[in-house]
Amino acid sequence: MLYDWIRQLHFVYPLMFGLLPLLLLAAWWHFSNYDQSQPVVTVSTTHAFTASSWKNRFHHLPFILRLLALACIITALARPQKRNEEQRTSGEGIDIVLCMDVSGSMGSPDILPSRMAVAKEVAEEFVRGRPTDRIGLVIFSGESFTQCPITNDKNTLITQIQSLESRRFLNDGTVIGEGLATSADRLSKTESKSKVIILLTDGKEDPPETRLIDPLTALEITKAKGVKVYTIGMSAGPSTIVENTGKLKGGKNPNADFLDEELLNRIATETGGKYYRARDKDGLKKIYGEIDQLEKTRVEVTTTTRTEERFLPFILAALILLFAEAVLRFTLFKKFP
Repeated sequence: MLYDWIRQLHFVYPLMFGLLPLLLLAAWWHFSNYDQSQPVVTVSTTHAFTASSWKNRFHHLPFILRLLALACIITALARPQKRNEEQRTSGEGIDIVLCMDVSGSMGSPDILPSRMAVAKEVAEEFVRGRPTDRIGLVIFSGESFTQCPITNDKNTLITQIQSLESRRFLNDGTVIGEGLATSADRLSKTESKSKVIILLTDGKEDPPETRLIDPLTALEITKAKGVKVYTIGMSAGPSTIVENTGKLKGGKNPNADFLDEELLNRIATETGGKYYRARDKDGLKKIYGEIDQLEKTRVEVTTTTRTEERFLPFILAALILLFAEAVLRFTLFKKFP
């Protein structure tokens, strides 16, 4: 407890501790010249003075108490304080939806360890770097699903990102349009002035019969809602498909070389965003980094510092030590001429 109390101290005038070596010099002078300063009495024998007593053992105690008192005074002059700093972060954030493809081809290992693993890791880093923004997560495969609503709770969002697996719950396929439309619908319910979708996919529109919205219709919906879209095509080239069993299926991944870059570029351009191609992990990191720079938020950090003076205990300790030294010097250790 005492250690924690001392550890919290901050000294306004730490240069005052430069006086402490003078106390060491005084101690050296005292002990070096103590015998010479004592009165001399001529006696026939010193046998009576060789007996040890508690007064002989503690005869330096008053001087030590004075040194300790001076040390406390020097510490008080250094002006010890306890400081409590509180930081409050505020700003005009951006509402963002991460729209991620979780189709089976996202398990392909052309980007080690897999496209999905890399996409999750980089998305998590991006979320951690946006403290004032509200972010949500929409996933799509053969259908679209809101994995996490737009929220300020970054820990919950990161947990949802970490739990993603390619083609685990959704039907197989790739419905870019429905993923985009679901993301735009989520953003339409917010009051933020800036709304952004980051759409990541490794393929082209490959809809099942149950598809409700095609990509071009979704694009018009997104434009009408005033949402900016950054699109990312993620593929390093031909690779194999990871099935639900986790085994590799022979043959080329049909999505690997067939990114619909024309569609992705159109979605980004017409909404005021930009299209990127990610061929490896470093490339994807740079893309998210560029988006992070393009979509800067206005952040204000207010720091409040509260100080509490802590010199009084040292002054009291010095007074107590000086009082004890005076009492001992004029009572138990009193010298007679």
